[in-house]
Amino acid sequence: AVLFFFSTIQLLLLLQTDLIHGEYRAEPADYVLEGKDECHYMNGTQRVRYLRKYFYNEEEFVYFDSDVGYFIAKTEFGRPDAEYWNKNKDLIEEQKASVQTFCIYNNKVSENAGVIGRRVKPTIRISLRHEDPHSEYHMLACNVYGFYPSEIEVKWYRNDVEESAQVQSTHMFQNGDWTFQFLVMLETEITKGDTFTCEVLHSSLETPARVDWHPQESDSARKKVVTGIVGFVLGA
Repeated sequence: AVLFFFSTIQLLLLLQTDLIHGEYRAEPADYVLEGKDECHYMNGTQRVRYLRKYFYNEEEFVYFDSDVGYFIAKTEFGRPDAEYWNKNKDLIEEQKASVQTFCIYNNKVSENAGVIGRRVKPTIRISLRHEDPHSEYHMLACNVYGFYPSEIEVKWYRNDVEESAQVQSTHMFQNGDWTFQFLVMLETEITKGDTFTCEVLHSSLETPARVDWHPQESDSARKKVVTGIVGFVLGA
C-alpha cells in the first residue's frame, strides 16, 4: 500500500465553526486543532481509501473513513461531532468525493512530477570511523546516500560471512532533494587479510550492490591516530 499524507496545523483562538458544530465549549485560551488527510493506495489506484483525521492537542478524537462512508468517534470528545457531521448529507458526499478529488488527483500530480515510480540508485562509501590502538575492536561505517525511495536493506559481511551481532544503524535521513541517507556501522576485529563487504539491496538495483574494504586501506587513518596520540603526549 502507498500512503499519501497531508497535514495542516492551526492555532485556534476562536470557536470552531464549520469543522465543529455551533455548540459552545469551554476551552483553554490556546489550543491546537490538527487535520490530517491520508490516502492509502492498493494495487495502484484500483482501490483507494481516504481518511480525514482530527486531533485536539495531539489526540485523535474523530475521523472520516471512505470505506465506511461516515465519521467515526475515537473518543467521547469526538462523539457529538461525529453525530452532527453524519447528519449533513452534503458534507458526507463531499468527504466521499475526496477519494477522487484529493487522493486520485494528487496521485496523478505526483506521477506526472516523477515522484511515483521514481528510482534513484544509492552511492556507497565505507570508512573507518573509530580505531582505538589499545583495542582489537574497531568501527567500520557504511554510508549509503542519495537513494530513492526510502525502503532499503544494508548488510555487513566479513570474508563473505554475514555479520549481524555488532551492527548498528542510524535513523533514515531525508535530504532536501527527495533522496535519503542511511548509515550502518559494524564493530569488529580487524586483521590483515580480511575483506569487509557492505551489501545494499534497493528497488533501483537489479542486483545487490557490494563494496569491499580491506584493512590496508586504513593505514592513513592509523597514522593519524598515532600522530595525534604522540602530539598529545608531547604537549602534556
